[in-house]
Amino acid sequence: MPQTGTALSQERKRKGLLAVQVGLVSNSLLALAKASVGIVGQSPALLADGINSTSDVAYGVVMTIFMKLSDKPADHEHPYGHDQMESIAAVVVGAFVISTAIAICWNSINLVYEILSGKDNFSGAARIALWISLIAAGSKVWLALWTGKIGKETQNTAVQALAYDHRNDIFSALAAALGIFFGGMGFPWVDPLAGAAVSLIILYTGVDILRSATADLMDTVPGRTLDKKIRNLLAAVDDIQAVEEVHAHRFGPYLVVNLTIGVDGSLSVTQGDRIATEAEDILLENIDFMRRVYVHYHPLATQE
Repeated sequence: MPQTGTALSQERKRKGLLAVQVGLVSNSLLALAKASVGIVGQSPALLADGINSTSDVAYGVVMTIFMKLSDKPADHEHPYGHDQMESIAAVVVGAFVISTAIAICWNSINLVYEILSGKDNFSGAARIALWISLIAAGSKVWLALWTGKIGKETQNTAVQALAYDHRNDIFSALAAALGIFFGGMGFPWVDPLAGAAVSLIILYTGVDILRSATADLMDTVPGRTLDKKIRNLLAAVDDIQAVEEVHAHRFGPYLVVNLTIGVDGSLSVTQGDRIATEAEDILLENIDFMRRVYVHYHPLATQE
């Protein structure tokens, strides 16, 4: 028996929260391991990656709160529900990531300068730091694939942002591993330099997450693909003579579309309403996550 819209929505929320909570637990363990070994094992690169994981924990908590808020039903002030909380959560994620990247970059470059100028006698990290960074990279490969799959299935902006962050954590962990390796080979300045490289990867992630989330909040849909799909679907309705305007708004993964179509001016109001209803039904049935469609129709000049 197929699931109802409410059941599908609840399943979507459940999967999204599961992805966030698994990420939160794993990041907590990684943050503890990387930060503690980074300090004890004297690895600036691993410590930088540990700070990155610590920020992951912080915004994992924020995401959990926002996603629970997004589950609230529609009310008088929010007739389309609270699904945009997911995009707001993604903005918070992006802001955390960017601020973390700036702090790590500053500290790492400063340490590189101190080592090269002889102000710091750092001589390389302990071997365990290398193993921790490699284990972290391996765990992030699994997390990126699993979380990405859930993000794609649910079309949840916040979960997709989390998957993207997991993916980039792979590169930051590998960068830390390379820095630790070369630091142990007699090039101690490579370790903190790897920390700076990690920060650039983190910064890129944060900017991309912010760009995607703010696009949703600023109603930059429909894109060309969605606009073309809507027009192609409505072309099958013989009585629609023109599709003049298409405006779409995103609420979490859901779309609300406002259309302006032109119909034969000689048709009755009842016939016009039938055409508008047909257009609504076609879009609701053929476009995933389409929640509502509003159609405004007006007469076009009849040709003699």
